[in-house]
Amino acid sequence: MKAVDIVGTAFRNAFRSRLRTSLTVLAVFIGAFTLSLTNGLGTGVNRYLDDTVASVGVDDVMTVTKVSESRPAEGPAEYDPDQIAVDGPPGTTATALTDDDIDTIAGIDGVRGVEPVKDITTDYVRYDDGGRYQISLSSFVPGMKVELASGAQVDLDATDRQLVLPESYLEPLELGTAADAVGQTVVLALTDGTGTQVTTEATVVGVAEPGVISMAGAVPNDALTQTLYDLQTTGAPEQEATRYARASVSFDAAAGDEATQALQDRLDEAGYTGSTLEDQLGTITAVIDAVVLVLNGFAVIALIAAGIGIVNTLFMAVQERTREVGLMKAMGLSSGRVFSLFSIEAVVIGLVGSALGVLAAIGVGQIVGGVAGDFLADLPGLTLIAFDPVSIAAVVLGVMGIALLAGTLPALRAARQDPISSLRHE
Repeated sequence: MKAVDIVGTAFRNAFRSRLRTSLTVLAVFIGAFTLSLTNGLGTGVNRYLDDTVASVGVDDVMTVTKVSESRPAEGPAEYDPDQIAVDGPPGTTATALTDDDIDTIAGIDGVRGVEPVKDITTDYVRYDDGGRYQISLSSFVPGMKVELASGAQVDLDATDRQLVLPESYLEPLELGTAADAVGQTVVLALTDGTGTQVTTEATVVGVAEPGVISMAGAVPNDALTQTLYDLQTTGAPEQEATRYARASVSFDAAAGDEATQALQDRLDEAGYTGSTLEDQLGTITAVIDAVVLVLNGFAVIALIAAGIGIVNTLFMAVQERTREVGLMKAMGLSSGRVFSLFSIEAVVIGLVGSALGVLAAIGVGQIVGGVAGDFLADLPGLTLIAFDPVSIAAVVLGVMGIALLAGTLPALRAARQDPISSLRHE
């Protein structure tokens, strides 16, 4: 019997007992359906987080502050001219970084580059002769990106002043749609060191969508940041112009966690605190991965139960076809061919069950995603359940592998049968 004949016979024999095989396929279907759906949920949420997290930071840049951020347990803090306010609860401060600190950090082993973060306090943004609205600016480093409703990311190397504007400003500023806003010029105002309010213009190159973890303000390019910083520090004491709350340090993230930790230790020894993107957001992704892992655990349990069903189905098939097996072996079919025949039957059951389960999961995922979109309208860009072709193929192949493994014992039993004894079986 040729290999093609064995495969064809296995396909036909798999459904000789239709009810029993159908129930086994149903068990496989449930496991594959659950596994595909939970994987799709994890893929959708993690893909959204990956896109959103990219607007917060990048893997190879850490935020460095001087010493540890401090805040008094109770009551107001005593004035310290070396302290500077940082992001956090009211009263949170850190020791200000100076140009000397920037040079010191740049000389630490493992630091590829360091840029002081220039904090800019804007008064308002205005379009044309319309109303004036408060706005904040977010720092931006190479590699970061913002989820856009329209337009493009800012070009950090461009000489013209560019800005990505949050979508929530379109209506107040009367900019029209996101597409209409791209290319328009807005006015930014701030107060300089002499107390005089000054303005500068910037071109809107993109409109940012809101997100769960995203920048709260507008995103300027380096040219706009430098212009605003120069305006803000005009007339201010020189020491005020060289004080920074934090610095962005680039390093080799590909060197591994140990190298990153070693760099953080060296920064700590020098009196600085380094915080990576993983330090800031790792807990969020870890929780999501843990939830998906637990859900996948239930799917695996269902597949194990389905595997036991396959074992039972094939043992019964071997028992019922004892004389048939004996006849095939008596006619010269080798034990290896008999083993292959029953193993392929198990794979067929796994293939049918997993294929149906995956298709059902995709269908249900599309329906759930459409319904959930109405409830998650505030999270644009989120596809709650997304299916990756590689993951889908992995589920099907994995289930077929489990089925093959489950069919090994019944197939061995059939292969080891003595043809004379089998032919005498009643």
